[in-house]
Amino acid sequence: MACANCSTSGKSHDNKGCKNSGSCSESSCNKLTVFDWLSNMGLPTGEKMFDCVEVRFKNGRKEFFKNSESLSIAIGDVVATETAPGHDVGIVSLTGELVKVQMKKKNIDYHTAELPKIYRKATQKDIDIWSEARAKEETTQVKAREIAIKLNLEMKISDIEYQGDGSKITFYYTANDRVDFRQLIKEHAQEFKTRIEMKQVGFRQEASRLGGIGSCGRELCCSTWLTDFRSVNTSAARYQQLSLNPQKLAGQCGKLKCCLNYELDTYLDALKGFPDLDTRIKTEKGEAICQKQDIFKGLMWFSYKDNAANWHKLHISQVKEMIALNKQNKLVSALEDYIEETTEEPEVTFNNAMGQESLTRFDQPKRKKKRRNNNQPQQKRKENFSKGNENNKPVKK
Repeated sequence: MACANCSTSGKSHDNKGCKNSGSCSESSCNKLTVFDWLSNMGLPTGEKMFDCVEVRFKNGRKEFFKNSESLSIAIGDVVATETAPGHDVGIVSLTGELVKVQMKKKNIDYHTAELPKIYRKATQKDIDIWSEARAKEETTQVKAREIAIKLNLEMKISDIEYQGDGSKITFYYTANDRVDFRQLIKEHAQEFKTRIEMKQVGFRQEASRLGGIGSCGRELCCSTWLTDFRSVNTSAARYQQLSLNPQKLAGQCGKLKCCLNYELDTYLDALKGFPDLDTRIKTEKGEAICQKQDIFKGLMWFSYKDNAANWHKLHISQVKEMIALNKQNKLVSALEDYIEETTEEPEVTFNNAMGQESLTRFDQPKRKKKRRNNNQPQQKRKENFSKGNENNKPVKK
């Protein structure tokens, strides 16, 4: 999610070009973008372009504005928008008929809703003031955290956002309990000399604003494409037979991962034909309890209550048959009579004709070292050694 303008330079690792770290006007690095597939199509004769546009601000925050002045606006234009007080500066992210679809998706009636309007295309003076305000955000955030620590407030200021004209600062914070920040606002107003607004966000909203890498190795869903945050319960992990380990089930936000809901409907459909996990079967050898089930293969493992270590694999049709016998007050003879017979799958052999699966096939072969006098047989070396000793004997006078 980075365009050519946001790339980093070798040793300094500083952003080039727009220096917006993914929030620039190019459509290749924006978060939660919508592809305008109607951009190359003209309007029918007599039809006017939809007079509402979608404008994107910092960290993917989007709002809808009315183009009451009928300005010629395209995606990527920097515009000055109406806000209270003053004006804000944002980037147009969507125009045309797709804005109507987005407004309908968010339950906004464009006929009756009193939408703020777009004042003008941003002038160079507007952009300069906006850029100066954005440059002060990092130092302002550090100072705001120092003030919160000094006042012993149990809160975390995760992000701040300057208004386009620099007349207001919005502080986004997370907290477990209610925070009394009346003194905090006084300290902030005295320090920053501007209007202060405190906005509490949830832990998932904080993760979507800041972004990050999940345990799967991909970017967080909430910061790339996920727009609605549905509640996730531990029952979703139980239905999918996942171990209830908080460290594995929790995401970057500390809450249960949103991806636990992705396949939940498929598991619930597969479980409709299964007996309950608490099913008990009465047999002549004793009562049997369910230990495990394979949802997609339709298998269940039962064990006797007295011998929990020995599991017996059964098909759900056989389990239903035994449950029907128990409902008729009849005992099942034994679980062993209903064991699911499995055939061993033949091993797939692979003939390595070219040595393609070898990990060292690209390594250079080792050179053989030349050994001295190793080519002669051992007996011949002994004879040569004895002859040499005889020739070196001293001669008697």
